Amino acid sequence: MNYQWNYKAPTQEETDAAKALAEEVKVSPVLCRLLINRGITTAEEVQKFFRPQLHDLHDPFLMKDMDKAVERLNRAMGNRERIMIYGDYDVDGCTAVALVYRFLQKYYSHIEYYIPNRYEEGYGVSKQGVDLAVEHGVKLIIVLDCGIKAVDEIQYAKDNGIDFIICDHHVPDAVLPPAVAILNAKLADNTYPYLDLSGCGVGFKFMQAFAISNGIPFSKLIPLLDLVAVSIASDIVPIMGENRILAYHGLRQLNNNASVGLKAIVDVCGLKDKELTMSDIVFRIGPRINASGRMENGKESVEVLIEHDYDKAYNQAELLELYNEERRELDKQMTQDASDYVEAHPEMKTRKSIVIYNEDWYKGVIGIVASRLTEIYFRPSVVLTRTDDMVTGSARSVSGFDVYKAIQSCSDLLENFGGHTYAAGLSMKVENVAEFKKRFEAYVDQYIDSEQTNAVLDIDAELTFEEITSRFKSDLKRMRPFGPDNTKPVFCSRQVYDYGSSKVVGKEQEHIKLELVDGKCNRVMNGIAFGQSSQARYIKTKQTFDIVYTIEENTHRHGEIQLKIEDIKPNTP
Repeated sequence: MNYQWNYKAPTQEETDAAKALAEEVKVSPVLCRLLINRGITTAEEVQKFFRPQLHDLHDPFLMKDMDKAVERLNRAMGNRERIMIYGDYDVDGCTAVALVYRFLQKYYSHIEYYIPNRYEEGYGVSKQGVDLAVEHGVKLIIVLDCGIKAVDEIQYAKDNGIDFIICDHHVPDAVLPPAVAILNAKLADNTYPYLDLSGCGVGFKFMQAFAISNGIPFSKLIPLLDLVAVSIASDIVPIMGENRILAYHGLRQLNNNASVGLKAIVDVCGLKDKELTMSDIVFRIGPRINASGRMENGKESVEVLIEHDYDKAYNQAELLELYNEERRELDKQMTQDASDYVEAHPEMKTRKSIVIYNEDWYKGVIGIVASRLTEIYFRPSVVLTRTDDMVTGSARSVSGFDVYKAIQSCSDLLENFGGHTYAAGLSMKVENVAEFKKRFEAYVDQYIDSEQTNAVLDIDAELTFEEITSRFKSDLKRMRPFGPDNTKPVFCSRQVYDYGSSKVVGKEQEHIKLELVDGKCNRVMNGIAFGQSSQARYIKTKQTFDIVYTIEENTHRHGEIQLKIEDIKPNTP
């Protein structure tokens, strides 16, 4: 990969501010500069950032309609009404349904849950789901991680005597569904101080408010925080503010006392006895929860997440593993097909976006393929496939570009759409595909910056190896959990060279295991450069080169610092 390195040296004012904060909090000036860049500027803020406290969570009743939602839920329980917990089939939706179902089930028995079938019902609230609720005598539906655009479906439910409480975090339209309560901080008349909760996070706040109204201690909610952490990591929402508190304590719960279902998933995917991070959720745990919704039905994931018996949960988690393996094969083949198509049409490479349509592709995997295309070509990508007379699509974006707005600009061509800045879904009639492609590409061409379509590595700071001490690594670890708005710091070191023992490794000899010397301090550091074996010949010449990397802990040698090298640039004349 031919990366462009983006590094802006600190000004004298920034250096002085970092040094002053460092003296006060006893943390490296380099890391203090990173904290200041994240808006953490005082000793008190540093303390809260390093050790987030649950008592700093916002009052859930600050959210508009929360009092109405709690009142309707309490009334339903008091009247012994049947309640349905309804959620999306992705990780955020499944964890949200599991959280609300598990908590309410402790206090109420007339309750069931429902996950729509991706292939039969599509995204969000469906008429089929409402019909089932009518058949089961349901009087209240709590919908999680979707519902904000289900105007017709919720009106249909209302006409059939069913009330809705919406717990969503997607961007709403001007016309809202006729629900008894809408919990969504992105509403135009929002009264909640934090806008970026996950769908599961909104469900947690609802349960927090329900607990307050019924005198249930907050400690009863803590075992559910591992589900919230999984949703935050998987849905790629910012990990600052309230999400940081929830993610921090959710990770602690996941590592120290995970719920039975999540423990089974962790064990099945080979993470037993490992200290779990947000990356483990994103790349290992989340995909397995997602897999059932992609390949079969997301209800199977909820069944794992609410299970109390470990042996049963483990058997169910093994089924998710099979789905994930099947998903991986489909993903690999479809990504190759999509990439081959782009390579066979050179004109696509000159455009600032990729819109690709194949009516034979598997609907459940198109979001992953869109992500892969964005990673390969550094373009906002939309992948479309056909189901009967409708075309369904998933979109993914590059850093800094709002793909949701790009899709919204084509709303008159669409039957449905929704999502976030970096990920969205859409559907349209087959005859609108050509016009959508034309207008989407025109919008991106007009509004995207050319730098956003380059392979860029943003560098937080330059370091010498002398600065990478055990204390530095320990303080860096305190900045976790990492994610959007608090990304893992990326560093650069200049003019390093091979100690003499670097070697090519891997089944295909594609990686380099490095021992590097920083000539400024003569200190040796270990590193691993994945997929960069083409640089090995230059490295072995003992000439100097520059590296960009993150600082990791070597999992094979506990406690040892290892550099995960993202890019290498030779110092050629």
